[in-house]
Amino acid sequence: MLVRDAMSTLILTLGPAHTLRQAACLMSGRRVGAAVVLDPETSGVGILTERDILNSLGAGHDPDRETVGAHTTNNVVFCTPDATLQEAAEAMAHGGFRHLIVLADGGPVGIVSVRDVIRCWVPARRTVPA
Repeated sequence: MLVRDAMSTLILTLGPAHTLRQAACLMSGRRVGAAVVLDPETSGVGILTERDILNSLGAGHDPDRETVGAHTTNNVVFCTPDATLQEAAEAMAHGGFRHLIVLADGGPVGIVSVRDVIRCWVPARRTVPA
């Protein structure tokens, strides 16, 4: 199975000037654990995860003053839609993260998460006979 079969193509994108509170509200509203950060100044692609927000809050930062740009991971590991789920899972396990941005034609086309991989590899929940 390929990443294209598992990835989410509805990507939440943020700019570096968004506050962490804005990011948290948008991520919560969309029920996603990560957002792609597009910085027009650098033409770079980064990622902000729920863990980045938690780490900032845990350090006592004010979510209304802290910006997404200050907490974005910019040295992102990417994959392509043609990568296998095995390759994506290995990259996530090796790197210790739960989301991979999927790139094609020079831009983000999706995100694949550990949950997406599990959903594809494990059969849907079944009703247990009484």
